[in-house]
Amino acid sequence: MTAPPIDAFGVVDAHVHFLPPGYAGSDDSERFRPRARIEQGRQIEVLLGGRAVDSVIGEMTRPEVLLGELAQRGIGGAVLSPWVSTLPVGLDAAAAGALCRLQNQAMAEVVSSGRGGFAGLAALPTQAPELCVELLREAMASGLAGAEVPAISGGRGLGDPSLEPLWSAAQDLGAMVFVHPGSHGLSVDLLSGYYLWNAVGNPVETAVSAAQLVMAGVFDRYPDLVVLLAHGGGVLPALASRIGRAWRKRREARLVTSTPPEESIRRFYFDSVLHDQALLASLVGFAGADHVLLGSDHPFDMGLDDPVGAVRVLGLEEDAEAAVLGGNARRLAFRGAGGTFSGPSGSGSPSGSDPS
Repeated sequence: MTAPPIDAFGVVDAHVHFLPPGYAGSDDSERFRPRARIEQGRQIEVLLGGRAVDSVIGEMTRPEVLLGELAQRGIGGAVLSPWVSTLPVGLDAAAAGALCRLQNQAMAEVVSSGRGGFAGLAALPTQAPELCVELLREAMASGLAGAEVPAISGGRGLGDPSLEPLWSAAQDLGAMVFVHPGSHGLSVDLLSGYYLWNAVGNPVETAVSAAQLVMAGVFDRYPDLVVLLAHGGGVLPALASRIGRAWRKRREARLVTSTPPEESIRRFYFDSVLHDQALLASLVGFAGADHVLLGSDHPFDMGLDDPVGAVRVLGLEEDAEAAVLGGNARRLAFRGAGGTFSGPSGSGSPSGSDPS
């Protein structure tokens, strides 16, 4: 699959959290359905369970306003994913499935509304893997490109055997699975102060769960699986060689997989939300430009202020830069949303070609 040349329309942000209007809550009693307070055309605050979430610093509920905010950053489109706090972790399967189905339908309505520029990801109840498969099939049929899952759910990581049906279905469907930390600071008390639950806990959570997926041999069984890790994979790339050392020296690390961990880790896709030019350059060198996607973590305070500039300053070759800025996202996500990418005006890509 090839992607059209990059210009402002072709730049795609692969890490944008969005609250579809059809899913937003109407009062403060709904634990997993936030609501946005809009006054005089401005988003004043977003509330979850009656509490204002001060980490939300950008538009979250209105597609047209979001496109405008993205355009100010030189971005023409986005892969919309649920806010991880809306993933109904801890609920029984029936209640969690109902909430996910409602959110997925609302997300699909935004993607299919004709505005252009958006692909979307579904919410899944990972505590009920078989239901995940059912909902993922529904989501893909509705035009969504895949799903977001929490890195850890109910104490289980991505390598837990219970998730095998999800990985099988995701590969069969060509779905992109976006792994995002659950924002619980790994339930470690030492991370509760100084905002460490986010600054440190989130990237560690992603790395732990992704490493478990690798060592459990998931990529051995599903070599075409597409898994995107938030925040540049957290600390996983920095630990790849250490994990590989353990695999070579310790029998218990080789119980399942016969593939060197470094090879499997390179099968992940990574967003660019790293806050460090040298680390981002190292990530591109480690994973390859075809496995790194532009991301911002919009609309949260820990996101990138200038995600496009953070990529352009690396001085990558033209084809590599184009892949990171948008080609990879369009290849992986927009084919699941109808196979084409159009800018915010709906005018189509500059070349008029089909990225699929």
